[in-house]
Amino acid sequence: MERRRRVAAMLPRPATTQLSDLAYKILTAGQFAGWQADGTFAGAPTDEADGYVHLSTADQLAETLDKHFAGQSGLVVATVDLTQLGDTVRWEVSRGGALFPHVYGPLPLAAMVGFEQVDG
Repeated sequence: MERRRRVAAMLPRPATTQLSDLAYKILTAGQFAGWQADGTFAGAPTDEADGYVHLSTADQLAETLDKHFAGQSGLVVATVDLTQLGDTVRWEVSRGGALFPHVYGPLPLAAMVGFEQVDG
């Protein structure tokens, strides 16, 4: 519960609509460094297996950290501006029937508008 409060506190709260212009990608330090060096991020192994880059909304982020990254250290949460990604973004039903932003293509570094280091 404490981690959820810390993650929630670090996030900006955009004007609330169901489909936000901002989403969040959780990366390992190595993935983040590669994204910075390459200028694009094609996805983590899970993303590549599923055929799209998994992102979370602000409200989904803490649960995603708990479910998929528990106990991991040195993580980076990148804030992604979805408006820069055009029609590569699809909002699709996933965990618990919620709509999640999925990106069908690589994430350009220019779409990252901020980042925070966190532990899972």
